Amino acid sequence: MPKLHRVSAQKAIHALENLGFKQVRQRGSHVVLKKQTPTGEIGCVVPLHRELAIGALRGILRQADVTPAEFMEQL
Repeated sequence: MPKLHRVSAQKAIHALENLGFKQVRQRGSHVVLKKQTPTGEIGCVVPLHRELAIGALRGILRQADVTPAEFMEQL
């Protein structure tokens, strides 16, 4: 399993958009991304920080149902 690196929120959003997510809305410093799948809609929230903590990034990936390997390929 590849090790996650600290990345900025903008890089995380860009990588998730490459995986098929679309930015739906933003409220303050939080961006909501959604993706339509055959089983339903998947959503995740990304806080707009300069660098996301590893734990926060893992939580975002868990919400998005994306593996760290898939995410790291998109960076």
